[in-house]
Amino acid sequence: MNKIKILGISGSLRRESYNTALLRAAAKLLPAEAELEILTLEKLPFYNQDLEYTNIPAIIEFKEKIKNADAILFSSPEYNYTIPGVLKNAIDIASRPWGENSFAGKPAAIMGASMGASGAAKAQYHLRQSMVWLDMYPLNKPEFMLGTAQDKINEKGEITDEKTNEKIAELLVALVDWTRKIQQIS
Repeated sequence: MNKIKILGISGSLRRESYNTALLRAAAKLLPAEAELEILTLEKLPFYNQDLEYTNIPAIIEFKEKIKNADAILFSSPEYNYTIPGVLKNAIDIASRPWGENSFAGKPAAIMGASMGASGAAKAQYHLRQSMVWLDMYPLNKPEFMLGTAQDKINEKGEITDEKTNEKIAELLVALVDWTRKIQQIS
């Protein structure tokens, strides 16, 4: 059985991002039948429709990584009750031009960390709304929202809370199972 290739996309550019830390933890907690590549978004230019048909290496590479993945794992903070602009920008780039949506048909899971209590819940719901148009298959359960991340992730970016690691592992098992189901019907 082939390994499930998961592309982890961090919605944060912050050097010591809690959301990128979640993806690094996920890479260590993967089921044996999966592998994870972590992608950050700092190399992407701002979306500009005038540039859709040009050969910008960062955009080509980003879209190819999505196309080659079996599943997507988003990890994003919440800014102003929604996803960060950098993540929205990346989604726009990967789903354009019309008819060339790199995300179409991809199973996806979402996790998020924030310093507040909600764990980026509103951002996750907005991301799910985008997945409808993107023609993705979001995993509904389990949900993973890590509130007060500063108390569970140390200054080295390591998860210090065992329950958090258990929940990440649970999400990953569910994503692998979900991806296999989607592959069977596609």
